[in-house]
Amino acid sequence: MSSFALTRPTAQHRAIRLRRCMLIAMHAFLLIGHAAAADLKIGLAADISSLDPHYVNIAPNIALSSHVFDAMVHVDASGKLIPGLAVSWKAVDATTWEFKLRPGVKFHDGSPLTAEDVIFSLDRPATLTGSPGPFTSYTRQITGKQAVDPLTLRLKTAASYGPLPLDMSTIFIVSKKAAEKASTEDFNAGRAMIGTGPFRFVSFKRGDRVELARNPDYWGEKSSWDKVTLRIIASNAPRTAALLAGDVDVIEAVPTTDIATLKRNPAFRLEQRVSWRTIFWTLDQVDRPSPFITDLAGKPLPKNPLRDPRVRLAISKSINRAALVARTMEGLAQPASNLVAPGLFGYNDALKVEAYDPEGARKLLAEAGYPNGFGLTLHGPNNRYINDEQIVQTVAQFLSKVGIKTKVATMPLAIYFGKAKAGEFSMALLGWGTLAADFGTRTLLATPDAKTGWGAWNWGKYSNAKVDGLIAAALGAVDTVRHEELAREAMTTALQEHAVIPLHHQMATWAMRRGLTYPARVDEFTISQQFKPQ
Repeated sequence: MSSFALTRPTAQHRAIRLRRCMLIAMHAFLLIGHAAAADLKIGLAADISSLDPHYVNIAPNIALSSHVFDAMVHVDASGKLIPGLAVSWKAVDATTWEFKLRPGVKFHDGSPLTAEDVIFSLDRPATLTGSPGPFTSYTRQITGKQAVDPLTLRLKTAASYGPLPLDMSTIFIVSKKAAEKASTEDFNAGRAMIGTGPFRFVSFKRGDRVELARNPDYWGEKSSWDKVTLRIIASNAPRTAALLAGDVDVIEAVPTTDIATLKRNPAFRLEQRVSWRTIFWTLDQVDRPSPFITDLAGKPLPKNPLRDPRVRLAISKSINRAALVARTMEGLAQPASNLVAPGLFGYNDALKVEAYDPEGARKLLAEAGYPNGFGLTLHGPNNRYINDEQIVQTVAQFLSKVGIKTKVATMPLAIYFGKAKAGEFSMALLGWGTLAADFGTRTLLATPDAKTGWGAWNWGKYSNAKVDGLIAAALGAVDTVRHEELAREAMTTALQEHAVIPLHHQMATWAMRRGLTYPARVDEFTISQQFKPQ
């Protein structure tokens, strides 16, 4: 008789076997999940108006460009400058910066990156016409460009210029061979979309989606995703619905009304951060009748009341920012007094948020000659910033309480920006994100000058020679401490005149399915390659 006998499994044996089965099943699930995770679908909150990386300086276009193209200098999630296509940079003398390019970088067509491609890319923004927001304010200060060798570039400026590396983080490098004869339409059609970035361009359907494929030859960290689909879902409810239904893996600009619900749902996770974007009002300050200002009977006023600093201060005092943040923004913002967010270069702690003072606002209007107020239409986008249409309506209610008879007109961004830049509005909502006070002041509040590119987004045409001088001095300061002091003073001087009316710094929120991570970025950009599977 054999000594071998069959025995019943003990409870311990059954438990071990069950754990093994669970581990096998979990491993299989993870393998399936990993395979499925090779594709990433993201719901974007704003349309992409152009694929041309040099055409218009707005966040949705810039974020898209960063997938296909690289700049010489990159910006990390906290706003710190880090190497991009340039591995290093230094000031050779007061008017010369030298950039060392990364060796071995190739464009998507296999051609090598050289200093000539960089020079071409820095020249190109000035050749484009009709842009509602050009990049020229970041390139016009460069007076000379020299390719010392294929991987060494020297840039000359007419005067000492400290923030050139920061400027270089805004200009994407294109292939001279692919783009030399290309128009903006060639980029929009995909024919010129040849970059060095982590993804290759596949297709673009305006108003619907952009499709990208991983660049296997990327010089940096490879993306976790073989394919990325950026779906444009501008309306809030459908964007959240797409996430809940599994049609997308991630959404940006999560609607404030949906955040609490998503936080409670174990299938999703959120990433949040107070962003660099300041939401503010631009005020028409041109010496002529303003297009949307009337008397109380609806007839155009013969002069523009917004040129009077007392009227601008009255408007600021009439806005209850705490209530706006608590109710309209549902707590997902921070009242603003600066053009830059707290902690960023040039922020001034001494500038306090304007106190809500409707009685003081009425007195200022009376002093300025408008004891009964006047008529004013507020304009804003309805598909760009968090709760933008509601912000316009809320502020209109505040102004009405101090005697300014208001109307509200909002429209899609694609229509709004062109009209606002052309000076068609009297009071227009704008959101702007910048890493440095002098960047924002130069672009938003400097006297518009086509030669320098300053004031490219100065919709109200505010002009102050002292502010211009302080901006120039700040930009010329190579010493970082002095640079920041002058940048802070330039911004403060303009804001003390209420050149624009800051409202709040908005909070950026991303929602994603469980199993994904993302470093919430201060610049609000949604960068596909920075999403990682856990």
